[in-house]
Amino acid sequence: MVAVVTAARAVAVFAAARPSSPISPLTRHSTFRFRTLSCSSEPSRKLILYSKPGCCLCDGLKEKLHAAFLLSGPDSLTDVHLQVRDITSNPEWESAYQYEIPVLAKVLSDGTEKTLPRLSPRLGVLHVQKKIAAALREQ
Repeated sequence: MVAVVTAARAVAVFAAARPSSPISPLTRHSTFRFRTLSCSSEPSRKLILYSKPGCCLCDGLKEKLHAAFLLSGPDSLTDVHLQVRDITSNPEWESAYQYEIPVLAKVLSDGTEKTLPRLSPRLGVLHVQKKIAAALREQ
């Protein structure tokens, strides 16, 4: 599932797709692309969130990420492509991340992934945005 929305409509799209049952569009393998109307090229910054259904930490991080993508400013994440992967749908992901989720990784220019440091569930949305923006700037 791929959803392309403007930052202004992202809240409505996210609210409509919120899980009402343990298995929903947000808990399966999903891709969300947030961008402004003036952005016409493919996003250059990519993140992958490894999660699984019924994980309250995963759901909390998803909500904070979506809120952080809506914030503007110097650390804006509106051009970030976020892919949510359900680890239960792939034995390799489940083996690698079953005790670590939620795991956030950035996709490097060569296509490899680099796991980002775990974000505290207590961080506010603004701090999540700043930490992710800083991690995406690092090589």
